[in-house]
Amino acid sequence: MGITVVDKIMVVGGGGREHAIIKKLKESPQAGKIYCLPGNAGIAKDAECVAISAEDLDGVVDFAVREKIDFAVVAPDDPLVMGLVDLLEEKGIPCFGPNKRAAIIEGSKAFSKDLMKKYDIPTAQFETFTDMGDALEYVKTCRIPVVVKADGLAKGKGVLICETRDAAEAAVLEMMQDQVFGKSGSTVVIEEFLEGPEVSVLSFTDGNTVIPMVSSMDHKRAFDGDKGLNTGGMGTIAPNPYYTEDIASECMETIFLPTMRAMNKEGRTFKGCLYFGLMLTTEGPKVIEYNCRFGDPEAQVVLPLLEGDLLDIMMHTADGTLSSAKFHFAEDEAACCVIMATKGYPEHYEKGYPLSIPDDLENVYVAGAKLGENGELLSDGGRVLGVTARGKNLPEAIDSAYAQVARIEFPDGFYRHDIGQKALAAWKGETR
Repeated sequence: MGITVVDKIMVVGGGGREHAIIKKLKESPQAGKIYCLPGNAGIAKDAECVAISAEDLDGVVDFAVREKIDFAVVAPDDPLVMGLVDLLEEKGIPCFGPNKRAAIIEGSKAFSKDLMKKYDIPTAQFETFTDMGDALEYVKTCRIPVVVKADGLAKGKGVLICETRDAAEAAVLEMMQDQVFGKSGSTVVIEEFLEGPEVSVLSFTDGNTVIPMVSSMDHKRAFDGDKGLNTGGMGTIAPNPYYTEDIASECMETIFLPTMRAMNKEGRTFKGCLYFGLMLTTEGPKVIEYNCRFGDPEAQVVLPLLEGDLLDIMMHTADGTLSSAKFHFAEDEAACCVIMATKGYPEHYEKGYPLSIPDDLENVYVAGAKLGENGELLSDGGRVLGVTARGKNLPEAIDSAYAQVARIEFPDGFYRHDIGQKALAAWKGETR
């Protein structure tokens, strides 16, 4: 595939993940004009933002046709599961991202668990329920702690770890009776609680080839010491020191390739970014979850370590020729991302706080911001900024990320002070 300029690129989404994707796409000598739908005021520095919701499928398709978009990247889970890629491809617009049939691997936890069971892909033992009474009976006798999951998409909040039977019963009632996650909780998956280090592995796959990206470690809890509520992610590091070469080889043979082949056999060939959420248990690596797209904030540490042309990789993925794409990841280096969030997140929080980001900070990814009346940047979400640094090793990356955080002014903002500390302990233990 020769270098030809792709005149118009459309990235669907509007958060920190999309900002990281756009910044990497801009490095490509093939990249022309980049649009982001809907984007945000921070992304607007790197792409032309268009106020069309990612979930307004008709609006997105109409824009793409009208502007004669040459290539589309559909980044968030909702439009993927809703079938935006199918609609765009019907109009002759090539896309990076799975079609609706393949995106079900994230859209339905019941589907993904059944897939793993059918094809002997290691995962936690589970039961699926559509009847609330049956689910309540099950939690009276199952092993505790237990994990209760809403079947469908729930903005990353549909997974509850229950330490007691009362908590498990309450989780079932919240999902199936109170419908706190809407229709996503009408079916629930109840599975055994696994223990061990967690690892996120994003991968490029075109249905013929699967190429894992550098591993990463997310930090879900809101506060230092893994305290507080689960969030969409308060920071990440890459690579994950628990994910050794031996474990990577085992995962390729027992999880990555079998998943790709299983989806092919089911007539659901997956093209795009397939995310493997793994637990390294004493019995070996097991799948906690699949996502059908780049993780957020995992993308914010993985993409800065990519040595290669992201647009070229994405186009090879879309046309089924991923094996001929040339790229690698700087796994001998490291990256750290610290999320700056608004006080009160992930519960109630205010918007509209002024943000002051020094111009020389290159890898600050804006997840939620808008412009004020005088053109100033204002907070417009719970997770607002992802501050990323790349270093020669993990300690350098962590120190550099926090040095950058210290230079950003964000009244009523907060962040965790211990991103990467567990990984750092493991890294020191392996490098003595």
